[in-house]
Amino acid sequence: MLNTAIFSRVRKAAGRFAKADQGNIAVLFAIAAVPILSFVGAAIDYTRANSARSSMQAALDSTALMLAKDLSDGTIKASDINTKAQDYFKALYTNTDAREIKVAAEYTANTGKGSTIKINGTGNVPTEFMKVAGFPQIGFDTSSTSLWGNVRMRVALALDVTGSMDNDGKMTAMKPAAKALIDQIGALAKNTGDIYISVVPFAKDVNVGASNYDQSWINWSEWEEDNGGKFGTCSDTQYTKKSKCEKNSKVWTPNHTKWNGCVTDRDQDYDTKNTTPTSDPATKFYAEQYDACPEQLLPLTTDFASAKSKVDSLTPNGGTNQPIGIAWGWQSLTQGAPLYAPPEDANYTYKRVLIVMSDGLNTQDRWPSYGNGQNQYNGAIDARQKIQCDNIKADGVIIYTMHVNTNGDPTSSVLQYCASGADKFSTVTSSSQIAMAFSAIGTSLSRLRVAK
Repeated sequence: MLNTAIFSRVRKAAGRFAKADQGNIAVLFAIAAVPILSFVGAAIDYTRANSARSSMQAALDSTALMLAKDLSDGTIKASDINTKAQDYFKALYTNTDAREIKVAAEYTANTGKGSTIKINGTGNVPTEFMKVAGFPQIGFDTSSTSLWGNVRMRVALALDVTGSMDNDGKMTAMKPAAKALIDQIGALAKNTGDIYISVVPFAKDVNVGASNYDQSWINWSEWEEDNGGKFGTCSDTQYTKKSKCEKNSKVWTPNHTKWNGCVTDRDQDYDTKNTTPTSDPATKFYAEQYDACPEQLLPLTTDFASAKSKVDSLTPNGGTNQPIGIAWGWQSLTQGAPLYAPPEDANYTYKRVLIVMSDGLNTQDRWPSYGNGQNQYNGAIDARQKIQCDNIKADGVIIYTMHVNTNGDPTSSVLQYCASGADKFSTVTSSSQIAMAFSAIGTSLSRLRVAK
C-alpha cells in the first residue's frame, strides 16, 4: 500500500539521521521528527477518511434518488425500502478503506406536502499513523434525503421551425424526439397538475393565434402601417380602397381580423423581459403579417396528446430569431397576460423549465439593421438574447439549450451562454442524435422532479 511504503521510507531516513555523528543533527532531528511525522500521518489518515465519506455521500444520494423513483413509479412497496436501499448502496459504494459500514433508510409517506426518504450511513477507516497516538480508527457519518410528490414542474418547449430545419432530415427526426420527450416528462405526473407543458414553435416570429385580434396587449401600429390599407373597411361601403375612402373624406378602419396571428419583438428593453403589458404601447406585442408565420403556439397544458399533435403539425419555413421563441416560452411560464399560466398551489414547490432547440444561428428579428434573414450583423441579436437569458435565469427559470448543427457551423456561443450550466447545453451534429439529446434532457428533468 502507498501509505505503508511512505512510512517505510520515512523510517529508513530517520535511521540514517539517528546514526549521524556530526554535531547535534541526530538530536535535532529526533526532536523535530515526532511532530512532523504526526502531522503528515494525521493528514494522510484524514484524507483517506474524507475520501470514504465523500464516496458514501455520492452513493447515498444516488440510492435515495433511485428509491424515490421506484416508490413514485410503484416498482417497490414501502416495506421493501430498507432491503432495496442495501442492494443499491452495495452496488454503488466502491471505497475499499471503509469498515463497519451501516446504512438505514427512513420513509415518510405523503401527508400533503410530499413523501420523503432519508438514508443514514456510518462507517470508519482504520488508521495507519494515528493509531500510534491511540486513535485506531476515524469514524464518519452522512445522510441523503430525497423528497418527491410536492414538486410540480412546468416545461416550455421552444422549437425552431425555420426553413433550414427542412434540411438533413432535422424536422423529420425532431418530431418523434420531441414527442418522446413529452411522454417522458408527462410520465412524471402522478396527479393532474403535477406537470404542465407548452409548445412554442418559432421562426422570425411566433404565432399567438389570430383569434386574439381583439386583445389589448397587441400593438397594431406597424401592422396597420404595412397592412392597414390592404385589410380594412370604409365608413362608406362604396369605397373599397383606403386612398379613395380618405380622398372622399370618409373614415377607413383597418380590419384586424385579417391578421394571421404573428407577433414580433417588443420595444427594447421589454424585448428582454416578461413584463405584463399595460396601456403603455412599448409594453405591448407588435402584430406582424409575417409570410412565414409558424404554427400557433400551445400554452401550458396537461393534455399531453394535444402537445404531441402540435409537434406533428410543425412545418419548416422562415428565418431564425431565437429571442422571440425564448420570449414566448418564458411568457408561457408566466402568470398574467398574455398567456395566463395557471396559478400555483402554495402547498407545492414549482420548478419552471425552458427548453430551447435551434438548428442555426440568429439571422433576423424586428430590426432590419440587426440581420437580413441570411446573416446577423455584428452579433446584435445575440447581444439582446444574452440579456434576455440573464433575466430569465434571474427569474428562477432553468434553461436547457440544444444546437442542432449539421452544417459545420461554429458552435452557438449564445445558446451555450443561455443554458443554466454546461450540463444543460448540448450540440448534435446529425439528425440521428436529436432523440438521444432530448432523452438526456428528459432524464435530467426526472431528477429535478424527484430529488430534493
